[in-house]
Amino acid sequence: MSFRNRLGLFFIVIVIVPMLAVAFQLFGLIGESVKGQADAGVVARHEVATQLYVRNRQAAAVALKEVVTDARMRELLLAGKKKAAAERARELVKGRAIARIVLVKGSSVRFSRGKPTAIAPAVRDVDSKRGTTSTNIGKLQVSVVDAASYARDTQNLTRQEGQRAKNGRLRPGEKDLPGLDVVVRDGGNVLASTVPPDIARSLPTKAAEVSINGQTFLALTFKDTQGFARQNVSVTTLGSFESVGGKIARKRVEAGVILLGFFLLAIICAVLVSRALGEQIAGFLTAARRLASGDFSAKVPTGGRDEFAALGDEFNKMSRELEQRLAQLAQERVRVQDSMRRLGEAVASNLDRDTLLELVVSTAVDGVGADAGRACVRGADRTTLQERSRVGNMNGLEPAVESVEADALRTGSPREVAVGDAYAIAHPLRGADGNEEVVGVVSVGRSGRPFAPSDRDLFSYLAGQAARSMENVQLHETAARESVTDDLTGLSNRRAFDDALSGEIERSKRFGTELGLVLIDLDNFKHVNDTYGHQQGDIVLREVARVLRESSREIDHPARYGGEELALVLPGTDLEGAYNLAERVRERIAGLRIPRTDGAGAMGITTSCGVAAVPDTAADERALLAAADAALYEAKRKGKNMSVRGR
Repeated sequence: MSFRNRLGLFFIVIVIVPMLAVAFQLFGLIGESVKGQADAGVVARHEVATQLYVRNRQAAAVALKEVVTDARMRELLLAGKKKAAAERARELVKGRAIARIVLVKGSSVRFSRGKPTAIAPAVRDVDSKRGTTSTNIGKLQVSVVDAASYARDTQNLTRQEGQRAKNGRLRPGEKDLPGLDVVVRDGGNVLASTVPPDIARSLPTKAAEVSINGQTFLALTFKDTQGFARQNVSVTTLGSFESVGGKIARKRVEAGVILLGFFLLAIICAVLVSRALGEQIAGFLTAARRLASGDFSAKVPTGGRDEFAALGDEFNKMSRELEQRLAQLAQERVRVQDSMRRLGEAVASNLDRDTLLELVVSTAVDGVGADAGRACVRGADRTTLQERSRVGNMNGLEPAVESVEADALRTGSPREVAVGDAYAIAHPLRGADGNEEVVGVVSVGRSGRPFAPSDRDLFSYLAGQAARSMENVQLHETAARESVTDDLTGLSNRRAFDDALSGEIERSKRFGTELGLVLIDLDNFKHVNDTYGHQQGDIVLREVARVLRESSREIDHPARYGGEELALVLPGTDLEGAYNLAERVRERIAGLRIPRTDGAGAMGITTSCGVAAVPDTAADERALLAAADAALYEAKRKGKNMSVRGR
């Protein structure tokens, strides 16, 4: 088969067949798109009908409030005079913008005044109180609109919405979108309709396309589950697809003309190319295929002095240089990979976070040939990024680097972006708490050339090692924090309390400052555990600990001293200041209402506090603890739920 015939077959396979497939898919998509737009228009106007129904119910709520607050009506209802209340309801219907008032008791209608076709009522319970007892009189239902008015208002409002939606976009001969037809039904009974009753009764109660007099409509229905007693109201809207067929045909013609233009252009280009290439391309193609298979010894024929000969010379020169370059790159890749792996192993054992990140960024910049790089971690608010390490000059790279970092944080996966001639790649760093939270990001960037797949592989490997090392750092910090924290209350444990007290005592002696200590004991805590269970006791301890944390300053040391006993070390606080704080804490705890685990209401708890201070009541750690403990014992002995100063 000749080259020209092959080119023709190639043209058919890669141009004509795909173009026909594209045309087929495009025509289908056009139909679906136009139909979808029409559906969306009907759905949007159906939403207008729904919102109008909601607004009528909201207006009914206002009217209901007026009815309930009507002195005469309320007097009659509370007196149980149903007939007189019904007459008052009739007066209210006539005198105000109210369509119907109904009083319902259980499933029984006590009275109903107004239009029986009223819809969208607001409901409110009416109770009478005599002494400490309350009796339900019934539910009062008030509506401000009947079905016919609602259907008429909906049709007018959706016609206005259709005109606004089409404003400025009408083609010649095209009409504004008509308003929706509306059918309001109570079960099988038609309350109001803008279409003939026989059609209204036959409409489906679910979303469906229906045909009426040869025209297609989309029928959508919503139901009112809070209607008047014995009502089962549903509202169905009908939206027309009158102009869909014409739009589809017009858009398909436009698409067909564009595709035909591309087709003719492709034929012209194919003919010109086939004539220009000729037989001279055959030798070129053979040599090129050998080069593509990895045979760099193949040479392109360079006979003659035309452009193909010059191209052949350049191609042969390129193949020689490429062969040499590939060999060099293979050696370089092995060297860099070995270096990265050795560095990764070193990084994985480093527990200094900032030094680790600086090493990662520096090595990543050198390894992938980037101009600059940086590492950022999330701040305390878990949203903003804080830069912890930077290498190189970021001038001109900031937009690309910030964009790729945001993308990596959002997706939680390695990302690459290009902004102008600036290219950047980023890799997220995850935490070690098992929830896969992204805690930071490492990014590098350069100008003028994108990153190759080998660059991305090396960067991902190094960033992965850094992420694992970050996990080690976080696990180390978590273990250190948990070793000094009480699991139940979240306060410092006894060990941390002893360390804090000793340190503050030494600081007080060195600088001559005051130091306060408050010991807090929960009154009758054993009774709580014995009566309500240890789970209830744990809840009480957590709530008391929360009050203690909220009442403390940043420099204070709240702790669980042991069992139900808590403590608070107060640097820079004298005896009177410590006593005042103890009283505030005691009063806040006494005001707690703690839910009971058995669901039977809430319970309270009180505390007794012993207060001591250096140098007011003691001179060293042992004397300070003894003074506070003695004051706590005195508070217990005097009746509990009080604070006592040490002597």
